[in-house]
Amino acid sequence: VQLQASGGGLVQPGGSLRLSCAASGFTLDYYAIGWFRQAPGKEREGVSCISSKDGSTYYADSVGGRFTISKDNANNAVYLQMNSLKPEDTAVYYCATDPLDLPHDSNWDSPSTYDYWGQGTQVTVSS
Repeated sequence: VQLQASGGGLVQPGGSLRLSCAASGFTLDYYAIGWFRQAPGKEREGVSCISSKDGSTYYADSVGGRFTISKDNANNAVYLQMNSLKPEDTAVYYCATDPLDLPHDSNWDSPSTYDYWGQGTQVTVSS
């Protein structure tokens, strides 16, 4: 059973990256999937979430309009398309599974909602 985030890298401000969260050994069909990030010296922050039940999506105010989360059932993966990147988006990005798949405005961005975390991928936005 493994959850792996990938796709990070170094990008200039205004650039784009697409992160992938791939699951092996289990299907993502019964989970909500969240993306979080953690910058040095800061707490882990919820970035986005997608429900497998109804496809509802959630975004942090800081990324709304720039980031898009999507789910690929055929490839058992979730993606985070990040556009118009800013230096403040620099962080390690993690994906995680919520087994209840009942995201709500009050809980989707709480790390305690999620039970399984993959290894992160570093995103650095710098000129």
